[in-house]
Amino acid sequence: MAQDRAKGVGRPPRLTLEAILAAADRILRSEGPEKLSMRRLAQELGSAPMTLYYHVRDKDELLLLLMEEQAKALPRPELPEDPRERLLAVAALLYEELAERLWIVEVLAGGDLIAPSALWFVEEMIDAAVACGNPPERALFVYRSIWFYIVGDLTIRVKGARRRAGVPAYEDRVVAGMRGGTHPRLAALAGRWAELNARDTHREALAALIDGLLR
Repeated sequence: MAQDRAKGVGRPPRLTLEAILAAADRILRSEGPEKLSMRRLAQELGSAPMTLYYHVRDKDELLLLLMEEQAKALPRPELPEDPRERLLAVAALLYEELAERLWIVEVLAGGDLIAPSALWFVEEMIDAAVACGNPPERALFVYRSIWFYIVGDLTIRVKGARRRAGVPAYEDRVVAGMRGGTHPRLAALAGRWAELNARDTHREALAALIDGLLR
């Protein structure tokens, strides 16, 4: 018995950077970047906030490390030879990977943090736009236009999902009450407004955007 008690006495297991990043990822996925703080993270780990500073300087460094870790884990599939198809494939892949990590969208939209290992997405999209006949400056515009669509669409989706949390959107309720005399187009769509808005059309939208930009 004395030997068993001796095994249970002593210092707690050493806190590792891997454990810190895993705990931060859990908070970010379930609660979002606004809820992540060093104090909240320490609570999640059952540790003291000051202990975390042995591993990371501050919240920004924590986010950078975590984004870089996530970026390195992203798949890099074989891409189509056709530059238009390559541009669409990379844009769709970026959208879909970020849709699985919506906290990254919020971080990127709110500041100047970036994961260097994710820059291959940017390189591939600009290169594909150049291969479609655009000068580099125009190719950058093509990329940025696609990026703004992706960030905007995903930001609206995540914010709306958190705000509604199972409650019908106020917009849906307003449109459902529209009358044909004043808003005939909205009234014609009113019965299917919520259903149509809920559809995942990102690939179709990206294809239309890319075709317009390359025209």
